[in-house]
Amino acid sequence: MLFTHRTDAGERLAEALRHLRGEDPVVLGLPRGGVPVAFQVARALGAPLDVIVVRKLGVPYHRELGFGAIGEGGVRVISEDIVRSSRVKQADLAAVEHAEEAELARQARRFRGDRPRAALDGRTVIVVDDGIATGATAAAACEVVRAQGAARVVLAVPVAPPDAVAWLRGEADEVVCLSTPRAFRAVGEWYQDFSQTPDEEVVSLLARAAAGTAPDSALGSAPGPAPGPAAAARSGPVEVDAGGLVLAGDLALPEGAGAVVMFAHGSGSSRRSPRNRAVAADLNGARLGTLLFDLLTPAEQADRANVFAIEPLAGRLADATRWLRRRVPLPIGYFGASTGAAAALWAAADADADIGAVVSRGGRPDLAGPRLAGVRAPTLLIVGARDTTVLDLNRAAQRELRCENRLEIVPGATHLFEEPGALDEVAALARDWFAGHLAR
Repeated sequence: MLFTHRTDAGERLAEALRHLRGEDPVVLGLPRGGVPVAFQVARALGAPLDVIVVRKLGVPYHRELGFGAIGEGGVRVISEDIVRSSRVKQADLAAVEHAEEAELARQARRFRGDRPRAALDGRTVIVVDDGIATGATAAAACEVVRAQGAARVVLAVPVAPPDAVAWLRGEADEVVCLSTPRAFRAVGEWYQDFSQTPDEEVVSLLARAAAGTAPDSALGSAPGPAPGPAAAARSGPVEVDAGGLVLAGDLALPEGAGAVVMFAHGSGSSRRSPRNRAVAADLNGARLGTLLFDLLTPAEQADRANVFAIEPLAGRLADATRWLRRRVPLPIGYFGASTGAAAALWAAADADADIGAVVSRGGRPDLAGPRLAGVRAPTLLIVGARDTTVLDLNRAAQRELRCENRLEIVPGATHLFEEPGALDEVAALARDWFAGHLAR
């Protein structure tokens, strides 16, 4: 079994876990790669999502040999047999534990922020990872979860070697694994896309889950009461009607949302961009709704030329905007990245667009050409200081704008804003711009 990416793996794993829905489970993702998989499982089961931060304790002279594990809440699981056989001084073992405690606390703060850890007492807990190699981390997670009070522990992964699954059946009450290939060498071999999951994506997914994004099953039911004009809308996966073409999307409407920001990404795959997700989570935290959707179909994304077809992309964005406006009676803004920024500005220049604000992240507004002069929405251009070519193109485009506009240069940042703190600054700038203009 080959998985396209972690989202695909999570969706398929969720189907195999449907029988647990009636047990009111809690879903815990192992960072980093396990969280995107766990997000899909939690959404499908209508379950709360949290991260399970576990640190293995390795014998000082042989780090791969674990003598125990620690988890949040002071949970400590120690193998006394390994401690005795290792003949390591207690002071050295204590030093390892102290160092790992500091790293555990740092990771928990980074991923969860100020939100409290999910309570596990008496609950069925589903521990999810994107795959298993040796099973050591998964086993430690199961032990920690049980020590935190879980009544039943289910370990769920898309792929693992048969011997690891057999061993882990003794560590968890139930193991759900979609594929156990005998010719197993590495988890990444069973994914078409196994790119690293950045911290920002983990933070974004946990924030979206905490904001109350509804599971798939809720989308077909009548919406419950909610304050404000967004009460008639539902959050969760949506099928965006762009002039008769159905595009996959994710709609998030925090309680009391006063506006919605639509994301237009150059590659067409806005909803899976970890950077867009991180920015969206920040906007959701400020009570701004978000719609992340794919401007291109999977088949279209294979042809690079479609990424630069600005006018057709802008037409789809305009059609999607009309669809959203019928569904959510709130002010709308555009967040564009790469060539998606040009599509956003092109669409915003339509006479009947009524777009409240536009933000471009590392965008190519120059590709909107003569349409720039027709944009009336206040526009913020954000570019990394080290992205010199794109910076020059943004400066040239800014001279063509006749609306309220500003160019913000993020010091030390390159095109993808991968430097520490760079994406946080992008999110803060976008949040303040949308909050300041859409509220008007």
